[in-house]
Parts: sequence; C-alpha cells; structure tokens
Amino acid sequence: MTMALLWLLSCLALAGSARATLSAESCGVPAIAPVIRGYNRIVNGEPAVPGSWPWQVSLQRYNGFHFCGGSLISENWVVTAAHCGVRKTDTVVVGAYDQSSPSSDQQQLQIEKVFKNPKFNMLTIRDDITLIKLATKAKFSQRVSPVCLPQATDDFPGGTTCVTTGWGLTDPNASHTPAVLQQVALPLLTNAQCKEFWGFRIRDVMVCAGADGATSCMGDSGGPLVCQKDGAWTLVGIVSWGSSTCDPNVPGVYARVTTLRDWINSILEAN
Repeated sequence: MTMALLWLLSCLALAGSARATLSAESCGVPAIAPVIRGYNRIVNGEPAVPGSWPWQVSLQRYNGFHFCGGSLISENWVVTAAHCGVRKTDTVVVGAYDQSSPSSDQQQLQIEKVFKNPKFNMLTIRDDITLIKLATKAKFSQRVSPVCLPQATDDFPGGTTCVTTGWGLTDPNASHTPAVLQQVALPLLTNAQCKEFWGFRIRDVMVCAGADGATSCMGDSGGPLVCQKDGAWTLVGIVSWGSSTCDPNVPGVYARVTTLRDWINSILEAN
C-alpha cells in the first residue's frame, strides 16, 4: 500500500443565486487580519489569530468529532475534499476556533446536498473535490466570510508563499487533534519539482506545497491552501494527500482549484 493511501486511510479513520463568482470586495479579505510569522505541520505550524481565517470550516460527525476541514465560498456553499466522504448527516461548523471551547461565533449548519466529483478515484486521488450545499445559509460576520475562488486562467507560480489552516494533527503519532486552529505558511512547488518527491502520482489537477519544514497532516484534509492575489486570499488548493508520517520535508499535495473551476461552475449553476 502506498504512503499516500496510508495517509488517506488515516484521514478517513479520523474520520437564491447559486453562483459563487464573488468579487474581491466580498471575499478573501478577513475582517480580523491574520498574523503569519515568517509568512512560518500543520506540523510545525502555529495557532492562528482567532477569526482571521473566516472561511475555515470544520466538518463534524458523531456529536462534534472533527474529521475534515473545508472552505466557505458563499453563504450557501462549502468546498472540501472528495476523499473526506462527507454525508448529508454530517454537520458543517463555521466561525470555529477553539474546538474545546465553542464560542457564540460558531454556527452549526446542516447539509442539503453533497456533490462529489464523479471523476474522483481513491487509487489515483485525482479530482479530489466535493461541493457541499448548505440547507441553512451561513450568516456572515467578522468571523464568518467566504474565500475567493480563482479563475481557471489564474497562475500561481512555484515559490509563491501561501498558507494552509486546519485542526489536523500536529504530531502524526498523537491521538488527538489540536483544539485551536493552526496555520502555516508554505511555498508552492512546480509540478516538476513535486515529481522529484512523488513521481508519476503527480498530475496536472494537483498542486504541491511545503517540503521546507512544515506540512499538513491527518485531519487537515479538505481544508484550504490560500494565496494572496490582488489583495484577497484565494483558494488555490484543497488539502488532499501526502506523507503517511506527515514528514515536513516532503511536499503535501492539494487538489488544484484552477483546473477544477469549470466543474465547480457547472455544479453551482445547476443547483
């Protein structure tokens, strides 16, 4: 079994207008500014400023068990990873920060429908994206607002510093995920650079980041990899797979949102 599949299995064990083409004014600009040290797993990450990543979603099951992350892209829609295996009975939590001490900023939202990309393949881990339509709209506030979606033609070159966030393990051997939302800054790699680590597994529908002492880990799956474009944070990647031991010197692999934008548009426009 490949390291990537082991990583995925670990993740699973931890187990109006519908158009979300949002303007730069209404997405990607947190009311509470993030503070990113070294612009510095989420092994080797750091706690985020409360409310500074207002699109961060916690997907929960079994009476509050966090199993995956996600990103709010409008008041009705959330983006996550297909491999998370989201069910209609799961709960979408927005406005969360400290999982051990829920605040009044949190909203628990029910799911109307789950749209898993039909091209997703658990063996190749390609097209690792699911769209969630909310049964109840998210109420926007200082701590709840959407991230921007990139255009299919947008380019985010290797070397760009981006940020990933989540409640995933900070130690791959730990039995519990951290209570407080973690963040880490990571450089994007070109796919040619990423293939030096992962070889033929890397496809155009994937983007890699890290390999510089920090990485995503189990429980971060489905969460955002965001990069700034024209002053707004834009969803460039969806946490997908990586080293089974969350090795911070190996790049994490993310679903590349630009190549999935046409599919996203087709779902939003039809629903």
